[in-house]
Amino acid sequence: MYTPLLLLISLFTGPLAPPDANTPSSGGDKTPSAPNVILLIGDGMGVSQLSSALFYGDDKKPAFLQMPVVGLQQTSSSSDKITDSAAGGTAMSCGKKTYNGAIGVDADTNALPTLLELWAQRKRKTGLVATSSITHATPASFYAHIDSRDKEYAIAEQLVQAPVDFFAGGGQEFFYQRPDGSSLEEAMAANKLQIDTHALAAPAEWDAEKRYGYLLAPDGMPPILKGRGDFLPKATGMALDYLSQSEAPFFLMVEGSQIDWGGHANDGEYLTSEMKDFDMAIAQALDFARKEGNTLVVVTADHECGGYTLAGTDKEDPKSGESYRDYDDLRSGFSTHGHSAAMVPVLAYGPGAERFTGIYQNTAIYDKIFALSQLRP
Repeated sequence: MYTPLLLLISLFTGPLAPPDANTPSSGGDKTPSAPNVILLIGDGMGVSQLSSALFYGDDKKPAFLQMPVVGLQQTSSSSDKITDSAAGGTAMSCGKKTYNGAIGVDADTNALPTLLELWAQRKRKTGLVATSSITHATPASFYAHIDSRDKEYAIAEQLVQAPVDFFAGGGQEFFYQRPDGSSLEEAMAANKLQIDTHALAAPAEWDAEKRYGYLLAPDGMPPILKGRGDFLPKATGMALDYLSQSEAPFFLMVEGSQIDWGGHANDGEYLTSEMKDFDMAIAQALDFARKEGNTLVVVTADHECGGYTLAGTDKEDPKSGESYRDYDDLRSGFSTHGHSAAMVPVLAYGPGAERFTGIYQNTAIYDKIFALSQLRP
């Protein structure tokens, strides 16, 4: 039987959120019911990426400022000081460190149960939303078990069989245009998967007996700057609408995948546009949580990407010709085209949010959610 890691002890404690925001009504001595969990992962989102939404947000306050609990997580994998998305995602979904490139397996390639799978075992609904392909490293780490993230055609086959009730993202080619000429269309139908490859359109009425998938691009979705529109916040809202039809608590993972891609490209405009879009998805989650009352929202990242900084702009005084640095005119700065070893932020709102204060390993994200969710038989 799988035994979760012991919860890590926080090294510091932050301010607790107001009782009405973070404590479900328990009705005296009655044990509170397990909360819904919405885990939002900004791929490649370090503190500077998060901060960029404060300065490039058209004077609109970012939604994440409403989250009262703050922590930091350490992201190294079992193989490297700098993690990739596969190992980082697996640490959060399975509670174990693994090597870079691994999806849902430990360092010896043994399959590990994921939070999503444990949720489904309790007859609870689950969902995934990403702006990458739905078979990409982070979303895949919540349902697949394979030795390499690069095997996306095999990962697609696992998604068809996996207990994911709702998913939205790109990745059509891995299901329909496969190298051997095959298609997973019949397998998806056999597994009660209703797939839409044209639009993010909800049915007139959700069917609890069906699974819903939206595959809206050949591979990753287009960047915001190239016309993706409101896909991420809209898909998040649709997922919440579908998953909340059930009375049992649900699990939803939402990834702002392309914050990372902007970092890899050292493209500040790309990065900040994706960060603002991700914040709109956070707004959807927080709005739902406030109205529903027993929903935990956690916002974090798998790693930092680009060594991103918000720096002052170097200028020359037109009168004196002397150089100076304008600290009121920000520019994007980068130190690498890859990932970095920097710690990443963790923000939380809702029942149990106070558990996410402190500094801890990325595996503790799994531990904390597991402990709050009454998954143990």
